Amino acid sequence: MELWVLLIFLILFPALVALLFGILPNSRLRDTIVVLVSAIIIAASLCLFVLFAGAGKVYVDINGDMISQIMIGLEVIISAGLLYLAAKYRQYIIAGLVVVQLGVVIYAESLMQGTEALNNLFIDPFSIIMAMIIGIIGSLICIYSVGYMRDYHAHHPEMPDKRRWFFALLFVFLAAMFGVVFSNNLFWLFFFWEVTTLCSFLLIGYAWDEESRKNAFWALLLNLVGGLGFAFTFIYVGMIDPSGNLIMMDTLLAAGPAIAMIPAALIGFAGLTKAAQMPFSSWLVGAMIAPTPVSALLHSSTMVKAGVYVIIRFAPIYDASMVGYIISLVGGVTFLLASGIAISQSNAKKVLAYSTVANLGLVIACAGIGSYAAVWAAILLVVFHAIAKSLLFLSVGTVEHKIGSRDIEDMKGLIGRLPIMGLMMIIGIAGMFLAPFGMLISKWAALLSFIEAQYGFVLVILLAFGCAVTVFFWTKWLGKLIEVAWKPERMEVKISNFEFSALVPLAVLMVAVCIGFPLLSTYLVVPYVFAIYGLSATLGQANMIIMVMMVFMVLVMPLSLFYFRKNRKIVAHYVGGRPATQDMHFKGSIGVQRPVALGNYYLTDYFGEQRLSHIGNGLCIIFIAMIAIVLILGVGI
Repeated sequence: MELWVLLIFLILFPALVALLFGILPNSRLRDTIVVLVSAIIIAASLCLFVLFAGAGKVYVDINGDMISQIMIGLEVIISAGLLYLAAKYRQYIIAGLVVVQLGVVIYAESLMQGTEALNNLFIDPFSIIMAMIIGIIGSLICIYSVGYMRDYHAHHPEMPDKRRWFFALLFVFLAAMFGVVFSNNLFWLFFFWEVTTLCSFLLIGYAWDEESRKNAFWALLLNLVGGLGFAFTFIYVGMIDPSGNLIMMDTLLAAGPAIAMIPAALIGFAGLTKAAQMPFSSWLVGAMIAPTPVSALLHSSTMVKAGVYVIIRFAPIYDASMVGYIISLVGGVTFLLASGIAISQSNAKKVLAYSTVANLGLVIACAGIGSYAAVWAAILLVVFHAIAKSLLFLSVGTVEHKIGSRDIEDMKGLIGRLPIMGLMMIIGIAGMFLAPFGMLISKWAALLSFIEAQYGFVLVILLAFGCAVTVFFWTKWLGKLIEVAWKPERMEVKISNFEFSALVPLAVLMVAVCIGFPLLSTYLVVPYVFAIYGLSATLGQANMIIMVMMVFMVLVMPLSLFYFRKNRKIVAHYVGGRPATQDMHFKGSIGVQRPVALGNYYLTDYFGEQRLSHIGNGLCIIFIAMIAIVLILGVGI
């Protein structure tokens, strides 16, 4: 199959199907089409991997004049729609940002009139990795949504049923993300970037009640602020090179830091907002008001991944620069403080939201360092985070519908009450912080890259303490899931086949990528790093042996316990020297019966959301201001 056909198909097919979903009524036919289309997108993504994984960087020569004009027309339509909503709900700052952004983009386009843009699309090993994340994980989330949204409206009968628009937006989102990772033309990348902003706004505000509308507009506001960084990049590029050659990402990167540092800083600013780094993290936390599939999509395979994608792309420009180091500090501080905030949360979706903010901070810290080892670690962090977080968000959504709560304290003994869902969540949590799952190995690689970097000792401290805090909040949650008091009563509930059809492959994929990550590194990540730096980044033979041993212990030892320890029994809790009764009471002093209460520490006085957010926002605002000062003084170039 020709590459251009495959790329155009992955971008246009989901978008065209979205038009169909906007027409089809809510029915089993629509649900069947969602599954079929999702399967086709997965197959096309796998086809791209199989056919072109070893091809290196390949360009697609498409004459983009007409396409660029269509994109500008669509941008005007999108801007008009946003202006209407902004005026209707008195969001005047948003209206001003929309006008400024559109005006800047149109002006920048006029600076480069008459230039013939070729090679507008491309692939390389990194874009193939991103396409696999979008195509496989994003499509599984769409399949999961079929069953979940049925339950969602059953639990919220007062809410208008807008599922046809919901599914249309999901597939537009996937199409836009494919456009982001395949675009070599920065104008095209920006167009798809803005489509993801629009989709996230509409999906977060799905219920369109007061709270969801407020959170949707807040997300739109912050992402429009970031979009200005992208827009002013075009002005700068158009002024220094009216020929339009630098509008191509590969040409801009090849120009080196002397020319590309200011665009890299501006696009990096846009990436920080899209990736929900402090002080912009509040929009992603507020997005959890949306249905669970939206949270999973935003946190795992789309939206925030677009933010880290562009920053990783410009990592070679940041290498050994003051601008890159400051961007790393933003990511490192976000990693530490967002992980700390997660400790104080009992709401499972909030824990996952702050964990996402934290882990994306670590990815950005690596990309800001910009060395070959740091970029290698950043890409692997993106892969493992995408799989684990999608599995966890979808699992939490299903569990919330079945037990009526998303509080982790109410998930005690879930492995006994809902064994399959408990197992899914355990795999997801293990994937985030336990050996030999890839997040831990990637953090190890990040630590090594920080040690080697200039001024990296500060990042080493942030990573060390951030990882310790991460272990704290994941262990609390994991302990609740495996807690068993006497003989747990299994809940007689039916979980949709659509939900299982997404959860089981994600759990299998989590384990498979853990075992096969050396292959992922060897055939995709290392070739990408080698093409940029001329160096290969690996863990080394000794570390690979350690990883194989950990895989053996994690996968084989539990199986041995299962087969060889058949005479198992659950004994009563032993409290204060006395065994607890079956109804969870024990005889205390002077013979008084007292209840047994088991709960986690949340340490809100130390890790409260408001307190740490203020500290992190203040520090990161200072860092971002420092980037502007460094560029003005020319220190970071």
